[in-house]
Amino acid sequence: MPASYIDPRNGQLYSLDQPRWCSDERTPLLVTPGAGISREDIDGRTRSLWRYRAALPVAIANPITLGEGCTPLVQQDWGDLRPLFKLEWFNPTGSFKDRGSAVMLSFLRQIGVDAILEDSSGNGGSSMAGLGAAGGMRVKILAPASTSPAKIAQVRAYGAAVQLVEGPREESEAEAIRQSSQTFYASHNWQPFFLEGTKSLAYEIWEDLGFRAPDNVIVPVGAGSSLLGCAFGFRELLKAGQISKLPRLFAAQPLNCSPIDASFQAGVDTPVRREVSKTIAEGTAIKHPLRLRDIIAALRESGGGTVALTEGEIVAALRRLARQGLFAEPTSASAAAALDKLSAANAIKPSETTVAVLTGTGLKAATTVADLVQES
Repeated sequence: MPASYIDPRNGQLYSLDQPRWCSDERTPLLVTPGAGISREDIDGRTRSLWRYRAALPVAIANPITLGEGCTPLVQQDWGDLRPLFKLEWFNPTGSFKDRGSAVMLSFLRQIGVDAILEDSSGNGGSSMAGLGAAGGMRVKILAPASTSPAKIAQVRAYGAAVQLVEGPREESEAEAIRQSSQTFYASHNWQPFFLEGTKSLAYEIWEDLGFRAPDNVIVPVGAGSSLLGCAFGFRELLKAGQISKLPRLFAAQPLNCSPIDASFQAGVDTPVRREVSKTIAEGTAIKHPLRLRDIIAALRESGGGTVALTEGEIVAALRRLARQGLFAEPTSASAAAALDKLSAANAIKPSETTVAVLTGTGLKAATTVADLVQES
């Protein structure tokens, strides 16, 4: 049966042939699950995430690529642990988002979309602008007026149009949806093919580890695209008989904006009221994650969990990473900070293989990082 979009709430299917970013009821969609691939299906001649193209739901004849994927996996001492840090800032625009952007934009261009609209406060916008430029697509990014100038400069450098929107992060999304009748809304939170790109993270970790799954994967989570990508990829590998069990997935969030932790700890997959305030981990400052239900389901299925981190814990981890040669943005440092909390709770053990995903480069927030490291 050919792949389709699917509404996870009711099983309603939609064809992939028509450009679409949501269901007819304006709810988020997924792509029907894939069968997974074996190591023989990997294209060893390709040095990018496109080596796993056989795992995608459709064949993409002419992908847009800047060499995204194939990022380093580096083992470091961290107290009693020896975690493996996945350095996602080695992607072309400096973050893991390039995985999703490359696959989503390649697919959209293949079905005739040549101009896109996206809302983002940072890495998603620069990724979409960079990959869009590589693919000859027109890109418009709507960003909160409070977005750091360095991130906006990167978006503009790629030639994308930028509209700054006053108000909280949610207002940029609302404005993008209002404009979606004129230009296709290729949201990295809404359009399901973005997750088909982040799925490559699971396949890559599997190959990095000699075609086996780690015991634990820790990911900074806001909207959840990296965590869900890992969940979908490892689920496919299990289905294909390539791994014997799913790794436990852990979502790291700043306590100041931790809706996923609030729901998970309450034992529900619906929103739970918890106070929100400003956080240095701005990449995960999503108050109302669109795919909350899917994220909670993935955490439960894997036997993992959530960690909420104070600002002090994130800053301490940021400094510690830098002192080990790893210049991460504050959002990424949440994954490293979670190592200590999970270890103290005996949720992860030194004998286990634990991967912490460092999602973006500190160069995007160099002044902020410098100030934080100096202060601490």
